[in-house]
Amino acid sequence: MNIKEIFVLSFDALKERKMKSILTIIMVMVGSSLMVAVGGISAGFGGFFSKQLSNLAANIIFINPAQVQQGGGGPAVGPPPTPKITLNAAVENRLKSLPFVEDVIPSYQAQVILESQGDSKEYQVFSMDPQKLTVLSPTLEFVEGSTVRQNDPSAIIVSNDLANPPGEDAPFLRLYQTVKATYTFVDPTTGKRDSDSKSFVVRGIIKQTGNPNIDNSAVINTEVGNALFHKSGKFDSLIVVARSGIYVDTIEQEIRKLYGNDIGITTVKAIIKTVQEFTGGISAFLLSIAIVSLVVGAVGIITTLYTSVIERTREIGTMKAIGAKSKHILALFLTEALMIGIFGASLGILGGIAGAYILSAGLVGNNGGESQSQIAPIFLAADMTRVWLTSASLSLLAGLFPALKASKLLPIVALKRE
Repeated sequence: MNIKEIFVLSFDALKERKMKSILTIIMVMVGSSLMVAVGGISAGFGGFFSKQLSNLAANIIFINPAQVQQGGGGPAVGPPPTPKITLNAAVENRLKSLPFVEDVIPSYQAQVILESQGDSKEYQVFSMDPQKLTVLSPTLEFVEGSTVRQNDPSAIIVSNDLANPPGEDAPFLRLYQTVKATYTFVDPTTGKRDSDSKSFVVRGIIKQTGNPNIDNSAVINTEVGNALFHKSGKFDSLIVVARSGIYVDTIEQEIRKLYGNDIGITTVKAIIKTVQEFTGGISAFLLSIAIVSLVVGAVGIITTLYTSVIERTREIGTMKAIGAKSKHILALFLTEALMIGIFGASLGILGGIAGAYILSAGLVGNNGGESQSQIAPIFLAADMTRVWLTSASLSLLAGLFPALKASKLLPIVALKRE
């Protein structure tokens, strides 16, 4: 009995038990599909976040005031907790004096109602030097016709999503259009709600960056924001710019020496690490489910082939009686298991690729009818090869026990069974 005959007999045996074979192949396919889909989506998420984080400069450190913790376990009442350290010009200058610090960019921020041509929307508005936006996002670009100047108290820079709200046919803002900004606050003297307004001219529109902080906000002059938001020189955040990304850890340590835990520090490196841990945890969980599915498929192979051994006892006895050796019977059943694994793994890879694209389609955003999703699955040949080999190998291993049992059947005993 040669290899070709073994494959032909194995394939015929699978065709005879068509329904059982198909169901077993499907079980293997499900496990393989899940592994491929999980791997592709995980790699896609990694690529997506890497692209998004590339819009943040690696030499940036975000400084925020740490809040005083309120005592007790009940809900917080009264005014919000007071920052441990007030971020002001003194802190800004102190940070500028640290080694390896190239610049410190102060900023204010507030939720503001923007009104234009009878329409109004609430957005986050940042108050900072608009010319330093490219420091925060090196890939940032403005639409043609934008004119961004350093000291322009009447200028407002808006994102493309703000100017052209997703899902709306008409733009909300255009270049050189006048827009009124209204900020509502609680007067510290009277305790009553009050508001302040100022009119601006749209001097620039920022193209889509992928950075949500920029893509969903507007930017105005620092001094104007201080007055409009009634901040009294108390910054909401300071952005420390290191001379290079290699100095970020050193600068962070120096800041901790000065202010301890009384100040909040966030770096791009920390953001990347958090994202990687989050996506890694989800991927590990989904991968464990895929492996369980693959093991279930292996159990299905054992069940199918073991049942086949029982059903084909007389056939095995006849084959041995006419000269087939134990190794031929062993090879026959192992080949059946391998075929199930090959069919299941091959179909599983195709199904996993299709499934990953279907799942990622649910992550697609929409902006005026145009797809904005960048979370596309990524498939690496090495990963898919590994899944294929794992599925086929596990199937072959699962078929070992039934194959051994079949090969050890004595011809005289097998032929006597009904």
